[in-house]
Amino acid sequence: MCLITGATSGIGKATALALAKEDYGLILIGRNEVKTARVCEEIRRASQNENVSWHVCDLAVLRDVRALAVRLKDDFGRIDVLVNNAGARILRHRLTEEGIELTLATNHLGHFVLTLSLVDALERSERPRIINVSSGAHYAGTGVIENVRSAADYDGKKQYANSKLANVLFTFALADRLKRKGIAVNAVDPGGVATNFARNNGLVPWLKHRLYYLKKGRLLTPARGAETIVYLASSNDAIGITGKYFQDKKEKEPSDLSMDKAIQEKLWASSVQLSGIGYSMNNVIRERTSGP
Repeated sequence: MCLITGATSGIGKATALALAKEDYGLILIGRNEVKTARVCEEIRRASQNENVSWHVCDLAVLRDVRALAVRLKDDFGRIDVLVNNAGARILRHRLTEEGIELTLATNHLGHFVLTLSLVDALERSERPRIINVSSGAHYAGTGVIENVRSAADYDGKKQYANSKLANVLFTFALADRLKRKGIAVNAVDPGGVATNFARNNGLVPWLKHRLYYLKKGRLLTPARGAETIVYLASSNDAIGITGKYFQDKKEKEPSDLSMDKAIQEKLWASSVQLSGIGYSMNNVIRERTSGP
């Protein structure tokens, strides 16, 4: 089974359709029940694959993420591929009901909680894979990744870049912890994709986002942007590869900050604290990967 967050549009939907056509069983995660159910049915029809199901969850609400993980393990038991794709670029400062800045919660902490909660389900797979969707914006990250609670201190562009850096830092820290369990963990830059991403900020920011990639001649279709994700999820050539950053189905050098182990560990510690992830869950990952 392949679990995909942010599966109702753009890269996530394109990834789901491609994998469904390869006869993967799919679990689609979306925020809106009507839309998620509709996309699920579209993918079933287009792929002629009936093994496509869906769940609703807002990744920014961490208690809902924990509840989702419980339901998934009850319903499916085993997860073969986890694609952490859901994301948002939010220019105006907003806090979730749990007091976490929305960009950080959506782009990093929700996936942090979901992934750690599903490690035992992934361990039941023969070749488990985790794919974290980041972006080239991570190169602009400062390495100071924090829960910005004050609107006066908030810079939407900087926070987005840092959240994408968090995706890569998390990838490397998690890959190191899980390598002895055979769970591959990699990050992907899908490139500039023609989607509705950043549309929540209004028409002008969305157009600027698209024009940036158009000027570079690099505005991709969602299907093209999904190719590297599909490659890492399904290709035999990707077996045994872990702790890497990919673009265009090739390994790419990530930012220097993303490879700084001190920053990786700082992010891990702050993520544990902010998410309230249970001691036993965090400790199990450490204990299971400890040793020579």
